[in-house]
Amino acid sequence: MPLWYAVGVPVLFGLVVGSFLNVVICRLPLEQSVVSPGSRCPRCQTAIRWYDNVPLLGWLWLGAKCRACKAPISPEYPLVEAANGLLWGALAWRFGWTPALPVYLLLASSLLTLTVIDLHHQILPDRITLPGIVVGLVASATLLPVGFVGALSGAVLGAGLYLAIVVLSRGGMGGGDVKLIAMIGAFMGWQAVLLTTVLAATTGSLVGVVLMVAFGKGRKHAVPFGPFLALGALFHLFWGAQVIDWYLGLGRP
Repeated sequence: MPLWYAVGVPVLFGLVVGSFLNVVICRLPLEQSVVSPGSRCPRCQTAIRWYDNVPLLGWLWLGAKCRACKAPISPEYPLVEAANGLLWGALAWRFGWTPALPVYLLLASSLLTLTVIDLHHQILPDRITLPGIVVGLVASATLLPVGFVGALSGAVLGAGLYLAIVVLSRGGMGGGDVKLIAMIGAFMGWQAVLLTTVLAATTGSLVGVVLMVAFGKGRKHAVPFGPFLALGALFHLFWGAQVIDWYLGLGRP
């Protein structure tokens, strides 16, 4: 099929799913239903009409304001939609329309949702990570190249390694991070756990230094680790195999 179609269709569906992710991001931490009621303004509770809820375009033609009460609408909403659409398009371009693609789309959307929730609330909801571990193991046993043994070893290694960090750090890392890295391992195996950890620790340290230098944040200022794990996992999904091959090839004649 033409490249524009193979990539463009996932982008469009990704935008629509991104709109739903905004609902999940807003309601899941508050333990509210993500299905009912329909989308509505957080301030005046007026139901949002379907033509005002079109991904990206609705925010633009409303002028970033609620039609009813004129309360400002955060740019986070179109940014989440755009990010999910771009991720879906990039994954379709990277993996093609293969049986593994829907699994990777689900993983990417889950990581995006967890990232935004963690940035807002410093939590990684079990309602995403725990089912994610199960889905990753089942998908690895049937659709993904990592296989069930690789997925199980990844989940166990990730959970065990991070649980040890939680104990040794005496609360420096939360249990949500343990479940998230186990989910990542369940989808991509033990090598993904190691590479994701290295990338997350590196980027997290760099961001921490920037916060201290630029904004005067102290060492005890809480910086959620989930977004860095999600970023590392996405990097591995796209380029992990090449990075690992390059690393294993170092020192060879």
